[in-house]
Amino acid sequence: MRVVVDLNRCQGYAQCAFLAPDVFEMHGEEALLYKPRPDEAFREEVARAVAACPVQAILVDRSDETVTAREASDAR
Repeated sequence: MRVVVDLNRCQGYAQCAFLAPDVFEMHGEEALLYKPRPDEAFREEVARAVAACPVQAILVDRSDETVTAREASDAR
C-alpha cells in the first residue's frame, strides 16, 4: 500500500492524524507528516482517514500490490 497526500489541498484539519496516528502526524499547526508506505496492519485505519478527510487530499494506491485471481474476478 502506498499513501499519497496532496499537500496543496490539505487544510490541516488533522482528521487523518486522529484516526491513523501511526501513519499521519501533525507537526505544529499546519505541517502534515506521513508514512508513504505504511505497514499493512494499518490498512483499516488509513481507509478511515481517507474517508474522513474533508478535502479528499489522501489517496491510497494499490497499483504496486499483487492482486489475487479472486480479487481480479471480483473486479469484473
